[in-house]
Amino acid sequence: MVQIKNPEQIAKMRAAGLVVAAMHKACAEAAQPGVSTKELDEIAAKVLADHGAKPNFLGYGGFPGNICTSVNEVVVHGIPDRETVLRNGDVISIDAGAIVDGWHGDAAITVFVGSGHSPELIELSRVTEESMWAGIAAMKQGNRLVDVSRAIETYIRRQPKPGGGKYGIIEDYGGHGIGTEMHMDPHLLNYVDRRRGKGPKLVPGFCLAIEPMVSLGTPRTEVLEDDWTVITTDGSWSSHWEHSVALTEEGPLVLTSPDGGKAKLAELGITAAPDPLG
Repeated sequence: MVQIKNPEQIAKMRAAGLVVAAMHKACAEAAQPGVSTKELDEIAAKVLADHGAKPNFLGYGGFPGNICTSVNEVVVHGIPDRETVLRNGDVISIDAGAIVDGWHGDAAITVFVGSGHSPELIELSRVTEESMWAGIAAMKQGNRLVDVSRAIETYIRRQPKPGGGKYGIIEDYGGHGIGTEMHMDPHLLNYVDRRRGKGPKLVPGFCLAIEPMVSLGTPRTEVLEDDWTVITTDGSWSSHWEHSVALTEEGPLVLTSPDGGKAKLAELGITAAPDPLG
């Protein structure tokens, strides 16, 4: 069953989303060469405490961190620790979440550590982020879940990959519903699988965490012995971008974006819903 939210509940999710945005801002600024992923986790914990919010990652299925810190070939669910120290040229995806008054926010960003990154890596992150926004733009009344998947996949497939070949759209992980729990129905693929049908119709109150994960090589992954860390099977580097989004009567509201998605959606010819928190 898909959980449909009323405007008051969406406002609470917006509050959680703004905490996530603050976590990302602080962690992105701190993600410099010589900084450990555990230090980033501690920064995220302080932001949560400063806002009176709770972590939704810590303890989830036994996960030991407040955020996921996925470096280079790690696609998702990287565990923060003292031993993983960022180096110049690394790429890190920071997946963060927060709970405010029982309502969840969840988002991810890809951050370049230091300088000197190849055009190939820069383009990988751009393509992944833009495909997320293509999916957000497809959150329209009357569309179905598959239209979001199609928008994400279509954007990625249309982008030429530097050096040739195709981007790997990660197959085993995708987006999800979000609300009173972090992971809820429906599961959102980042590609179209005709065996799954069209999925539910998008209506006001429908909330999704839209999160494409894309690699420079294979779409296939494996989980390491810690039962969390997910890497590409060919060692290719990856990017992960995510926003939590609510569909309202007045259009999409990007819950985890500082401006509610207003500026980016305007570039795509879409008017973002008014921010319920002003």
